[in-house]
Amino acid sequence: MTVTRREMLAATAAALAAPLVAPAPAGAAEAAQAAQAARMAPKFFTAPEFALLDELSDLIIPTDAHSPGARVAGVATYIDFRLSESLDTDQQAKWHSGLAAVDTLSQELHGKAFLQGTPEQRLAVLTKMAAGEKDPKTPAEHFFQQLKGWTVRAYYTSKVGIHADQRYKGNVYQRGEYAGYDAT
Repeated sequence: MTVTRREMLAATAAALAAPLVAPAPAGAAEAAQAAQAARMAPKFFTAPEFALLDELSDLIIPTDAHSPGARVAGVATYIDFRLSESLDTDQQAKWHSGLAAVDTLSQELHGKAFLQGTPEQRLAVLTKMAAGEKDPKTPAEHFFQQLKGWTVRAYYTSKVGIHADQRYKGNVYQRGEYAGYDAT
């Protein structure tokens, strides 16, 4: 018996596609949810640190009428992943101590941890940190520079930042007047 090239390709394609269309075994939905939760769990930060980072990044780039904010873009998840893969232990330590400095500042200003404060109190802590951005003196002010830089980088390299905020359309022909730079 001889097998033609066409029959061999059809059999190979069917064998490769079979696992993709096979029915899910009982309990697969629960397993998929558990896998999703494991992917979403912080890899570097503790759960409270991650929640703090998520809130801080969303205060820096909040959702508005123009585009979704840092939380929707997954900024905290991106930073968490980058730090989990980093070999720079000094950088990792700066993030842990920086988040602790935010809570310390919140305790000094309002007598409670950052996430336990009201939205106005949280904004006041962030505003105090940002006030020293040009000439940081306190640990929280130093951390703000790092936090803001990483938040902006993570946001504007995400799908949300590129497409929703910047409205990037890809490689498309620009019609009409081009407002480029004239080098002459």
